[in-house]
Amino acid sequence: MEEKKISNKLALVSGIINENPVFVSLLGMCSTLAVTTSVEGAIGMGILFTLVMMGSNILISLLRHIIPSSVKIPCYIVIIATFVTIIKMLCEAFIPALYASLGVFISLIVVNCIILGRAEAFASKNGPIASILDGIGTGIGYTIALIIVAALRELIGTGGFAFGIYFPLPKEIHVVLIPSSYTISLFTQPAGGFLTLALVLAVIAFYKAKKEEKQKKLELERINELKRKKAEELAKKKEEEVEEQLKLKANLNENKEVVL
Repeated sequence: MEEKKISNKLALVSGIINENPVFVSLLGMCSTLAVTTSVEGAIGMGILFTLVMMGSNILISLLRHIIPSSVKIPCYIVIIATFVTIIKMLCEAFIPALYASLGVFISLIVVNCIILGRAEAFASKNGPIASILDGIGTGIGYTIALIIVAALRELIGTGGFAFGIYFPLPKEIHVVLIPSSYTISLFTQPAGGFLTLALVLAVIAFYKAKKEEKQKKLELERINELKRKKAEELAKKKEEEVEEQLKLKANLNENKEVVL
């Protein structure tokens, strides 16, 4: 099996920004659209996902030389399912409200293509430290994506944010930013998930295009600057050659006068 070397810093950061599973790779769309009706629910799902991601990544990395290549995908699914079962039982025991809210989507983490994809693409080819950092980074990137979509949906759909409904906080916290008469309840429904995700992806695509355009402009300016410097060097070299020829011609004329 081919081993890939990657720095721990890159393993941690790449999943958050450059390889964000939702906004860049467009994976895990089902859970992204289903559990983002509230920020608190999105945070809960992100935490559970990250724990499963970390556990499965490190175990698959430790077993990467033992698992036969012919049955690696079924083995990965069994490992992921084991961690999902553990996390599901802990969530049901300690955070029952979150468990009831997320429902079947906790179990569906087993077939989340993000976890299976990172297991195949990264954990099976890297050491345990890099793999767990990749799990943390990918989990953070996934959680951030959920929070962004959920924040927009909850704010537009309900006019504010509510905390303490799923997590056992001392008391519930309700923050109202938009009057109820100006809210759009559509954003708390499934269709609102598609609209919000499309809006976020459009904004990301816009800024990405602007960044690429800026990079192209800088690259063009750099090329033009190199061309200008090259042209100046050629012109200077040509002037030096002309001066050299004039000096040589002058020396020849002086020599002729001396002979005469």
